[in-house]
Order: sequence, then C-alpha cells, then structure tokens
Amino acid sequence: MREVLIARYLGVGPWADVFRTALRGPNLIQNLLGEQTLSAAFIPIYSRMVEARAERDRARFAGAMFGLLAALAGLLVLAGELLAEPFVAVLASGYLGDAAAVVEGTASVDRFPLAVTAIRWIFPMAGLLVLSAWSLAILNSHRRFFLPYVAPVLWNGAIVAALWWAGTRWIGVDPVGGSGLDPRGRIVIAACIGALAGGLLQLLVQVPPVLRLLGRFRPSLDWKARGVREAAAAFTPLLAGRGALQLSSFLDHWLASFLRAGAQSALGFAQGLYLLPVALFGMSVAAAGLPEYARQVDGGGGLGLGLADRLRAAVRQSSFLTLPAAIGYLALGRLVVGALFERGSFGVEDGWLVYLLLAAYALGLPASVVTRQINTLFYAAGKTRRPAQVAVERILVSALLGAAAMVWLDRFQVGELLGVAGSGQAPLYLGGLGLAGAAAVGAWYELARMRRALRLEWPAARLPAAPLLAMAAVALLAALPGGIVWWLLRGWAAGWVLAAALAVYGSVYFALCRALGLSELGAWVGRLRRRKRE
Repeated sequence: MREVLIARYLGVGPWADVFRTALRGPNLIQNLLGEQTLSAAFIPIYSRMVEARAERDRARFAGAMFGLLAALAGLLVLAGELLAEPFVAVLASGYLGDAAAVVEGTASVDRFPLAVTAIRWIFPMAGLLVLSAWSLAILNSHRRFFLPYVAPVLWNGAIVAALWWAGTRWIGVDPVGGSGLDPRGRIVIAACIGALAGGLLQLLVQVPPVLRLLGRFRPSLDWKARGVREAAAAFTPLLAGRGALQLSSFLDHWLASFLRAGAQSALGFAQGLYLLPVALFGMSVAAAGLPEYARQVDGGGGLGLGLADRLRAAVRQSSFLTLPAAIGYLALGRLVVGALFERGSFGVEDGWLVYLLLAAYALGLPASVVTRQINTLFYAAGKTRRPAQVAVERILVSALLGAAAMVWLDRFQVGELLGVAGSGQAPLYLGGLGLAGAAAVGAWYELARMRRALRLEWPAARLPAAPLLAMAAVALLAALPGGIVWWLLRGWAAGWVLAAALAVYGSVYFALCRALGLSELGAWVGRLRRRKRE
C-alpha cells in the first residue's frame, strides 16, 4: 500500500528520488545497529542465559545493551540533524548539480534542498527503530516472533496514512504559503513525518511484553555486565559485515544519483517488490532458526547433533516459496508492476523500467535467501568474521560491474527503446538496470563463497541442491499456464488478471510439488495450522 501510494502521487521522478534518499539516511543507522546486527550479537548470548535460567544476569545484560544502544543511536541522530546538508551531499552527490540543471532547463526540480528538509524531519526515526530492534531481539530469544515482525505494519501504516492525507489534500493544488514547496514536495515531507510517527508506534507496541519478560529491568551503561563484552566482540565484525552490505546499498544509491532523474525511485519500487519474499520467507526462517542454533551449537562453535539437518531444512523451506517468487517476477512481473502501480503519476514507461529492474533483482533472489540461512548458522556459532569478509568481496564485485554497466545503459531511453509513452515527467533511461544486474551477480558470488566456507568449517553441512533444482523446474512449468491466463484475459482490468494469473500459477506449483512429494508444502501448512490452534 505504501509503494502504491508513492507511485500514485510521486511517480518515478525527482520527488520519489528524494523520499528514497530521506528513508535511506535513518535506515542506514537502523541496518548498521539494528535488527540483523543486534540479533546476531545479542540473541545467542541472551538465549543461553534464558536456557540457564540466569534471570539477574539476563536483566542486567538487556539493560546495559539498551542503554549503550540508546546512547550511540542518540549521538548519530544528533549528528544527522546538525549535518543534514553534508550528509545529503555525500549520500546523493548527484543532487549538487540540480540547481545548475534547473537554470539550464534540463531539470525541473532541485532535489538538494528538499532532501535536506526531509532528512531533518525523518532522521530521529533511526533511534526509535534501533530500540525497536532491541525489543525484537528480546522477544525472539523467548520464541515470541509474531509481534516484533507485525510491529513494522504500524510504521508502514503511518506512512500510508500520511501519503493518503497529503495526496488527497495537495495533488492539483498550486504552491501556497511561505515554504516554497510544490504539492509533491509537501507530500514528501508529510510522508517523512508519517515515518517518524510510525517508528514511535513500532517501538511502543513492543514495550509492554518486553517489560513483562524482563521483570526487573533497569537501563544502564554498564560495560562490565555479563555478556556485554562478548556481544561487543561479536558486534564489531557483524558491524563490518552489515557495513559492507550498507556500503553496497549506499554505493548503488549514490551512483544512481548521478543518473537521470527517476533512477533512484525506480530502483526503490523494484527493491520493494524484490525484498517482499526475502522478508516473508527468507528472514522468517532465519529469524526462527537463530535462537535454536544458538542453543544447540556446542561451546567450541562446533556443529551439534542435528544442526546440519536443520540447516538443510531451513534452506529447503525458505527456497520453497522464494524460488517460485523469483520465477514469477521474471514471467509475470510486468503484470505485477502494472496492476499495482500504473495509475496517477505512474505511467507505462515507468512500469516497464521498474519491471526490468525487478527482473534483474529477481535473478539474484534465490542466492540471497540461501546465503541468509548459511550466515545465520555462522552467527549462532560466533563465527562472524567470514560473512563480513565475503560481504566486502561482494561489494567490490557489484560496484565495479554496476558502475561500468550503468554508464553504458544510461544512453538508452526506455520509451524509445520499447515504443511506449512516458508519464509526462522527464524521460526515463536504463542506467539503473546496470546496478540491479550487478547486484544479482554479487548475490551469486556471495553464495558461492559462503558455500565454500560452510564446507570448510563444517563438512557435514551440505546444501540440498537436488530438491532446489526440482523446485525451480516445477516453478518454470507452473509459470506457463499462469502466462496463458494472462494472455487470455489481457483485455480485463489489470487487478483481476493479476489475481487470476497468480492463482493459477500458485495452484499448479503446489499441485506439482505435492505430486513430487516435496515435504516443504506440508511443513508450511502445518505451521499455519499450529498457529491457528494457538
């Protein structure tokens, strides 16, 4: 819903570029200090304290981690507020040339001042999301998964409400008042304020159950509390690894700022769809597995009895739904993009560009999800350096390939190449496709390196190649009838065509999997049935 409203009111263009840049600032801090980094450093230690019933130690440890994270995040938020202009200049250096381009008549919007204002409104959200990640780590350690992963719905919901309110109020209205903002600029700022409010809601909804689980809880800066130094020791390489991934994302966003207007926003729409199956099927399995791995890994970081089987099961279970998602994006992605986004400021040319970027990202989707499962085992065993090292290598591969490809591809205009009409904003070009394609290559490189590291560290832990190939083959077969339904119903409303095509695609895929005896279907259905009974 968030992405649909961004497409409707902002389209693929300079205003959506600015909103993507504004989100990237606090998300950079959240991703460095937040969910995955904190979980990998915190959950193994805290889970062992829970298992040992060390109530006092775990309360002190949780309080010290809360205080230290709050202090660090607070300093970074303050720096972001004071240094918003240089931050935008570094994060999106291409915006520095917008003022001259507006004077020359080659651009219609100076994105730099709008981005600075947006950053100042949204940046405090970073601290709230880091503390929300601390709450998530506590709840996951106690095997409470539902609430912390539903809480971000409130964050998105606040942005959706702000976009809807601002869009219905200001689209089609001439600029008024002393702010100098045009209607779409006002919508960008409203969305940033909504994101800040949503970050607060996401944290507050998790606080009551966390306090009940902790019992005696006192925030502190106690560096000597049991587990804090161990967590810090694990945190440093994890931070390097997450920093490497964030550097990769930063480089893509930074490089895209030098491309024609709309490249950043098109990449954002494609990434939103690409990350959906990663979050639903990849992260869910990895998040559920981390505390269990931590309880079973032996004291020397060895692979305890049954963990090799657990890893294979996690890879199969996460791939069971991400493989058909990737193939579905390739085969039916143009229909998905059109049905979701093509209205208002988002035109046919926008839809084709976003689909091409989505297809490029989808090529790397299976590799990203499998790598996430492997990394989870390394984190649980306290072996955090190797994933960090491989992540740095991935950056170099993706950045070098992406920089070269984007320069060559940015010469080609989407509308002229495909013979489709534009949306009325500036013409769109294919430069972003080079960055998306390089990201897919980097994902497969990372998987290859982590697979080798897995075999060297734990020879018994092998990836289940044959079942994954079977799932991919079944998904390819199932995509054919889905495509036929799309062709037969091509004159219908796009939403109905999408629903029918996906229903046929999914039904055929699940039927073929059942006929082949792939057990993952039963595992997912069993989870849903158990959740319903609970």
